[in-house]
Amino acid sequence: MKNYQAPKQHLKDRVIIVTGAGQGIGQSASIAFAQQGATVILIGRNQAKLEATYDTILTLGLPEPLIFPMDLNKATEDDFKAMAEGIYRQLGRLDGILHNATDFNNLSPLSIQTAQQFEEMFKVNVIAPFALTKACLPLLERSENASIIFTSNSSAQTAHAYWGSHGISKAAADFMMKMWAQELESHPNIRLNSLAPGALQSPQRKKTHPGEVHSQLPTIESAMPLYLYLMGDDSVGVTGKVLNCQ
Repeated sequence: MKNYQAPKQHLKDRVIIVTGAGQGIGQSASIAFAQQGATVILIGRNQAKLEATYDTILTLGLPEPLIFPMDLNKATEDDFKAMAEGIYRQLGRLDGILHNATDFNNLSPLSIQTAQQFEEMFKVNVIAPFALTKACLPLLERSENASIIFTSNSSAQTAHAYWGSHGISKAAADFMMKMWAQELESHPNIRLNSLAPGALQSPQRKKTHPGEVHSQLPTIESAMPLYLYLMGDDSVGVTGKVLNCQ
């Protein structure tokens, strides 16, 4: 599916949340979804970066996005409920979520990581996606075809030394995705999947692999066909899967 060609405007009139929309994969996916006709709700903690994504989308003449600044490490369940209610009042619908925001500090042995590091990592990588999905379920249930995508990584698929709380939290998020996919079998209009993008020219890749020649890696845009596939109707019936872009 990495060579998937999305039908023109296959996300027209849909409303899609993207977390971590201020840079990297989140920014590229927000633009890609908007280019296919979607109204994108940009979530992230850096207002300036979200505004840059917003401006890019408007400059391209695409549907005007919405900005919801939010620090997922500090957000409460009530914050997510209020956001879902705001989406309903302003737009009246929700058709997809891309859980892309992630917390990562550095690669290190488990023996030197702290309980606080684990708590912070799980708040952004697991608890926030859980609370956001739960708050938005009533809206997603009203959609004809709703898609929820988690951005995973290789450390969640196979245990790798030194990935610590980040790798463990990403594995937990994938497990949660699979569990929720099973629980929502009675709602076939909602599907949940994870995408492991692999080595890309992303900001996080610079942190995890500082010795690489970044410019020689595939671009972030090369992963967009799979994101578009999972977010659109061509993936109806695909749920509970972890797909790899490379």
